[in-house]
Amino acid sequence: MESTPESLLRKTGALLDGHFQLSSGLHSPMYVEKFRLLEQPTYTEQLCHLIANHFREYNVDVVAGPTTGGIIISYEIANQLGVRGIFAESNQDGRQFDRGFQITQGERVLIVDDVLTTGKSIKDVVSAVRDIGGNPIGIGVLVNRSKNELQIDLPLFSCLDIELPTYNPEECHLCKNNISLTQT
Repeated sequence: MESTPESLLRKTGALLDGHFQLSSGLHSPMYVEKFRLLEQPTYTEQLCHLIANHFREYNVDVVAGPTTGGIIISYEIANQLGVRGIFAESNQDGRQFDRGFQITQGERVLIVDDVLTTGKSIKDVVSAVRDIGGNPIGIGVLVNRSKNELQIDLPLFSCLDIELPTYNPEECHLCKNNISLTQT
């Protein structure tokens, strides 16, 4: 890959600079709009290649991701590893595999997602895999923007680790400088 993960994200408009109100209500001078990357198959393929190569020796049987962005990521990484790619959908208890997706007892499952922030989606997919007898063997993400440990005893690989600073609105220097706020 000629470009770095960060340069690919910037090239596609997925890594943005400005003044953003996050879904948490916090403000940030940077934002990751993952769908700007995911709409570009060539660039998505390049980043998924990094994850697939990292986990190639783990003897992956299945790649699983959460809806929505995780569907594209799980498909592409599964394609590159030559295995099945499935996804887990939200339900009232977390996530579950529907649409006839199955994992047989002991199958080695790589969990993937686009952007890791709080880790909730990843944890829910790990639980769903374990609930039906699968064996989670690792986690791969395109972007890790989490400041905290995931607290899952699995190897984690990310194409890009990035710390996005956040501010309470009343303490935001961008607001104080009257920089336009973009809702995300």
